[in-house]
Amino acid sequence: MQQKEQDRIVEALLFANPEPLTQAQLNKVFDDDAPSLKDSVNRLNKFLSIHDRAYEIISVAGGYQLVTRSEYEVWIRRLLNKSGRLNLSSAALDALAIIAYKQPIGRYDVEAIRGVDSSGVLKTLITRGLIKIKGRDSGPGRPLLYKTTKKFLEHFGLNRLSDMPKLKEITELIEADPTLGEQMTVFHKPETGPQFIDPSPE
Repeated sequence: MQQKEQDRIVEALLFANPEPLTQAQLNKVFDDDAPSLKDSVNRLNKFLSIHDRAYEIISVAGGYQLVTRSEYEVWIRRLLNKSGRLNLSSAALDALAIIAYKQPIGRYDVEAIRGVDSSGVLKTLITRGLIKIKGRDSGPGRPLLYKTTKKFLEHFGLNRLSDMPKLKEITELIEADPTLGEQMTVFHKPETGPQFIDPSPE
């Protein structure tokens, strides 16, 4: 099979697959000699760019997905009559940010940072598929531990957790705009609380 035909098959799979396409999925589609998904995507993106198409292929959640370019978002929203936004309360966003940066983490640690009961927002985040139960802590009572999901990466356009802003970048943003500091105090470490850590790939 020629490379051009393989690329067309990859393009068709990207159109048909509602979730990010992975190399493992591609290997199952081809009987043998499956092409490199990364190489095919690079060639396809080059073709799309040269021909000024309204869509592109991006790396997200460990795979690749065909998406429309951001400049056409307003027109698509008008057609679908949807905001396209993930509506979460500020409390849910607080808890989600804490879990994303400090995972795996238990409910009581989340509550220690937030200072309020978080059982409700954790239930909301689980229902939305943004977090899941990772297991149990080895401490007293063996509380449940939570971590983010693949859906979390997809919703926020991340390929892996390490794509999230690092502590240094957040600090630089706060220094550039002091008003952001109030929004970021959730990550300030109490003397006896959990440590802030940079995310690492899953």
